[in-house]
Amino acid sequence: MLKFIRNLTAILLGIVVGAAVNMALVSISPMLIPPPAGVDVTDTESLSLGIDLFQPKDFIMPFLAHALGTLAGAWVAYLTAASHKSRFAYVIGVFFLCGGIAASYMIPAPTWFIALDLVVAYLPMAWLGILLARRLQPARTQW
Repeated sequence: MLKFIRNLTAILLGIVVGAAVNMALVSISPMLIPPPAGVDVTDTESLSLGIDLFQPKDFIMPFLAHALGTLAGAWVAYLTAASHKSRFAYVIGVFFLCGGIAASYMIPAPTWFIALDLVVAYLPMAWLGILLARRLQPARTQW
């Protein structure tokens, strides 16, 4: 029962931490790379009308938000899970991938960005989170 609770906690914490990192980066994004004049990045209609004004640099922060959010969530899930640690980290990657797929239908973006985002920002980042988390865990001794 304790393993079940810890594994469930791993999923919940992974989602919360990943979403928090994502939203923090999205929130500071306009301060680091200002959007084109007249475009409100918090409004889907404004984005639709002004998407042609975006340059590749304007997609750096959304990509980093998706990638680093997934990385952090998978990392936390791996470190928190009691068993099947990699599976729980990949569950976080798949969760955020589903969110990315949904966002690609709702938020206008160039095809190249959508493809890059869906292919690189989710499952590879979950894998990287697993690798980083493994480095933190002490090696198990085999008897």
